[in-house]
Amino acid sequence: MDILEPSERFFSRVQIGSQRSAKRAVRERPITTLNTQATHPKTQKINRKRGSLWTNKVCTMAAQCKGCGPGYKSPLDAMKGPREEIVYLPCIYRNTGIQKPDYLATVDVDPKSPTYCQVIHRLPMPNLNDELHHSGWNACSSCFGDSSKKRNRLILPSLISSRIYVVDTGTDPHAPRIHKIVEPTDVFWKTGLANPHTTHCLGSGQIMISSMGDPSGNGKGGFILLDGETFEVVGNWELPGEAAPFGYDFWYQPQHNVMMSTEWGTPKFLADGFNPEHVKEGRYGSMVHVWDWTTHKRLQSLDLGEEGAIPLEIRFLHDPASSEGYVGCALGGNVFRFYRTTKGDWAAEKVIQVPNKKVEGWALPEMPGLITDILISLDDRFLYFSNWLHGDIRQYDITDRRHPRLTGQVFLGGSIPSDGPVKVLEDPENQTQPPPRVIKGKRIPGSPQMLQLSLDGKRLYVTTSLYSGWDKQFYPEMIKDGSVMMQIDVDTTSGGLKVNENFLVDFGKEPHGPALAHELRYPGGDCTSDIWL
Repeated sequence: MDILEPSERFFSRVQIGSQRSAKRAVRERPITTLNTQATHPKTQKINRKRGSLWTNKVCTMAAQCKGCGPGYKSPLDAMKGPREEIVYLPCIYRNTGIQKPDYLATVDVDPKSPTYCQVIHRLPMPNLNDELHHSGWNACSSCFGDSSKKRNRLILPSLISSRIYVVDTGTDPHAPRIHKIVEPTDVFWKTGLANPHTTHCLGSGQIMISSMGDPSGNGKGGFILLDGETFEVVGNWELPGEAAPFGYDFWYQPQHNVMMSTEWGTPKFLADGFNPEHVKEGRYGSMVHVWDWTTHKRLQSLDLGEEGAIPLEIRFLHDPASSEGYVGCALGGNVFRFYRTTKGDWAAEKVIQVPNKKVEGWALPEMPGLITDILISLDDRFLYFSNWLHGDIRQYDITDRRHPRLTGQVFLGGSIPSDGPVKVLEDPENQTQPPPRVIKGKRIPGSPQMLQLSLDGKRLYVTTSLYSGWDKQFYPEMIKDGSVMMQIDVDTTSGGLKVNENFLVDFGKEPHGPALAHELRYPGGDCTSDIWL
């Protein structure tokens, strides 16, 4: 059932927004993984060999830390962790015209491997039109002090169906399998929430997932709690009546007893594309919400105004003692710094601006950058973000927190290539229109979107799909040709970005047709999933 097209009869019985508890438990479902590549004898041999290497690395790290749990003791310790060998990323078929379920791809990123730059395993979901989006772990560095915890389950919320998949990545990291499915009705009945987005594990052992709406497709920024052992829905994290008008991303910082959350928009209005009129009608958000981490009360709502329209990804600095961070605002093309004031409350200030470009041959006379993803290196030195419409990724030195300094920029597709239909008439940054980006003979469709940085900060991975409804509207060629995964080499000494011309994962060549690849996760944790206490 599509959450954005609910049955009136069903919802009249459910009584949306109630906190009524369902009696039935979430069902366990044995799922058979359909993957012809993984069953090939040669691939099985490689997977067994490399799987044992990964296990040995994990065991070695555990032996060096007696009694420690998952992840790393500190962000700087994480930077010394092993190089990434595989990554997980959801691949989406919704809105592509291909009637196949979304799947979780495992990609080999080990340069020494014979299957380097290849999808080595695909785990299909058992349902259509889920729209897998962002993922998170059952345990991360916030549980480092608990030796009973293991990072062995990847939590995959579905943005459209509101279904939550729990994937076993511990038994065989190279061939994940479905461990459990939390059905939408369990989420609806027990929380009154829908459209789950960001997942974070908590130091308590529970799992928290932000929501974007209610089961009728209206905006509602609440938080779903899952039991960290059974993965059953426990209920809401926020107190009754405390949900925000809209929801999206969140990050918590226990040392300051605070959590911050952001806003995208009303699910039923953004489902199949972006309409600027909906912004004027108040269907999209512009606030960062401040929550008391102990009492779960919403303390403040920082209105970022027109310049901060559609604040998406939010990141505290990784140092758990820090009381500041950054949020990327998509429509405004700005990055705001949020911080604790001397009075003890919270405030925000604009610190980076990506000006609109005046154009012709596009839907509007001005084109925003549309900042869609940001992240911070584990040493809190560099900030990265993607401009999904302009087509560039930027690196800023944030040593001076209030005055970020641009140190790197690369163009990887986008809406303004020099040979395309859009002509830039006026650019406040005086940048020339970039040439089309070709890697390993393929012209890159779409534009850089989701980012993930290696633990040591030297490799930045990027995929090009934002959300299938918006992909179809802004980059129809990506629907036809599929998205890609690329790698950028990072200068961590002086700053700087350079495209790795020998790295490309082409999701246009998938067995069931071109797919839309989204957010990336490493089995050992990364700078957008791990939080330190």
